[in-house]
Amino acid sequence: MAAAAAALAATVCAMWAFRGLPGGTVLFWLTPFPLFVAGLGFGLGSAVAATVLAALLLAVIGGGVPLLVFLLLFGVPVPLLLAAAYREGGISLSLPLALLGLWPLAVLLAAALFLADDGGLEPAMRRAVEVALARLGLPAQEVLIAGLVRVKAAAIGFWACIALLANAAGAERFLDRRGWLPLPPVPWSTVRLPGWYLPLPAIAAGFFLAAPEDGDAVALSALLMLLVPLFLQGCAGVHARVRGRRGAAAMLAGFYLLMVLFLQIMGPGLVGLGLYDQIRRRPAPRNS
Repeated sequence: MAAAAAALAATVCAMWAFRGLPGGTVLFWLTPFPLFVAGLGFGLGSAVAATVLAALLLAVIGGGVPLLVFLLLFGVPVPLLLAAAYREGGISLSLPLALLGLWPLAVLLAAALFLADDGGLEPAMRRAVEVALARLGLPAQEVLIAGLVRVKAAAIGFWACIALLANAAGAERFLDRRGWLPLPPVPWSTVRLPGWYLPLPAIAAGFFLAAPEDGDAVALSALLMLLVPLFLQGCAGVHARVRGRRGAAAMLAGFYLLMVLFLQIMGPGLVGLGLYDQIRRRPAPRNS
């Protein structure tokens, strides 16, 4: 019953957005919430069943494109994150945090390989950006198009990761407040990446530096995607440093407001903080 209810709710959220109904953008990013509720409250099997049923409903109602978008952004990642989180006797968020960088990277590389015969991923992204600018009535300047093409894939991956993390946290709090959470919640500020993850952004940086200037969109997006878990760990570090202080809620609200306004400045700083905490804070968990 939990799986069926979650599947129906996720399908409504997704199709509301695909049909272009009012509030569809907000509901689209809430699509994984019922799937996380089913998985965290009733077990991994419930999340898998909900995802499969939602995929079948979307295939019947929406067709191929909505189904593909749902599976890539939410349908596959949610059960994957839950499967990585569940450990014997509890939950560990170390591997799920790493998957927030690895899953978008896998989708990016698969798309690049799939589109290799059609000129590669960058021309397809360029066409998508040109169509989007035309629909918005904005001038299609080459400088603007080139900049958007370089970061478009990374931006999609970033917001998908933020949506997954926010919905997972929201589902956990929703269940915990009602006494339906079978396992105690894990404080986000204590989460740390597995030790094997650190070399991956360095390898991606090497590929980016070696890529030609006019063909580095995939390499740049791969690097930015792999930095997202360190960025999130930096945010966790901020939470850890303000915990227990007077006015902690106001400080966190101001921090996130500044991050939204000055993401290009604060983003690298948070990545650096996450890297510092990864190296200096404490030993890596053995079960990661």
